[in-house]
Amino acid sequence: MSDSDLIKLYSQRILALAADIPHLGTLEAPDGHANKRAPLCGSTISVDVKLADGRITDFAQNVKACALGQAAASVVGANIIGRTRDQIQTARDQLKAMLRDDGPVPDTPFDGLEVLIPARAYANRHGSILLSLEATLAAIDDATKA
Repeated sequence: MSDSDLIKLYSQRILALAADIPHLGTLEAPDGHANKRAPLCGSTISVDVKLADGRITDFAQNVKACALGQAAASVVGANIIGRTRDQIQTARDQLKAMLRDDGPVPDTPFDGLEVLIPARAYANRHGSILLSLEATLAAIDDATKA
């Protein structure tokens, strides 16, 4: 990877998002919790959720990831309250298609993930970028398991 590729990949917008991640920390008595790790790069995210009527009412995340994973967690954290599992799964699937298959940007409210389009060429970063949505899905599953 050349220096100009790195500069493009870690744009000012990505770095600004990474520096301002909403809902950092943990929840007291969450309904669900999950830890996820991207094996290729070692990034990790833990997520706590509270649910009511199938929607996220409170959310917290601990993010130990590269700037790309942090930027994705920032966009997710800013838009996660009030969302359903189906909406989050759709966003995850759309983000995965955007990165791997040159698919379109995820639907609103997760369309801010478009900032990560330059990461398409760096498959080793895709796992970190997907972590926040995947950990949120796992935390919802933990909260709703019978």
